Amino acid sequence: MGTWELLGIAVGLAMDAFAVSVAAGVTLSNVTPRHTFRLAFHFGLFQFLMPVLGWLAGARLAGQIQAFDHWVAFGLLVFVGSKMMLGARRAEGQDDPADPTRGLMLVTLSVATSIDALAVGLSMAFLRISIWMPAVVIGLVAATLSTVGIQFGRRLGSRVGQAAELIGGGVLLAIAVRILHAHLGA
Repeated sequence: MGTWELLGIAVGLAMDAFAVSVAAGVTLSNVTPRHTFRLAFHFGLFQFLMPVLGWLAGARLAGQIQAFDHWVAFGLLVFVGSKMMLGARRAEGQDDPADPTRGLMLVTLSVATSIDALAVGLSMAFLRISIWMPAVVIGLVAATLSTVGIQFGRRLGSRVGQAAELIGGGVLLAIAVRILHAHLGA
């Protein structure tokens, strides 16, 4: 596998993580370096681990996983996006929205944005390509684009004000629909 081909795959896989990072940046009232690190670290880690897991699973599970991976990603993103949109409807003066860079929400988003990487790992197992260098590159690209995304979202969020959480949830729902459409249309 060539360098440009690997970078293309890595960037393609990182697009969902980038979009979710933008939504997280829009949602948070004050993006700190800690928020940025947690999001980039987890998205990069999951983007690294999923191809490795897919590669280890090999051909044995390929048909079974590909049959429902898009439904898992869709469900997770709809859950988190809906939760964010419902949170936007809370009365003024209530607590800040849930932090998408912490806890179960962070893990859910990490899994949802990296499920496609599992399929890439399966493909590399079929092609008998070593997974280690591609997995590292995929993880680093995802972490980098997540860092850029949350900072872009922070700037955008300061401009959209109180509608930020509603917009962030809407972005997640749009990503969920795009994933489902891409897999069902294929």
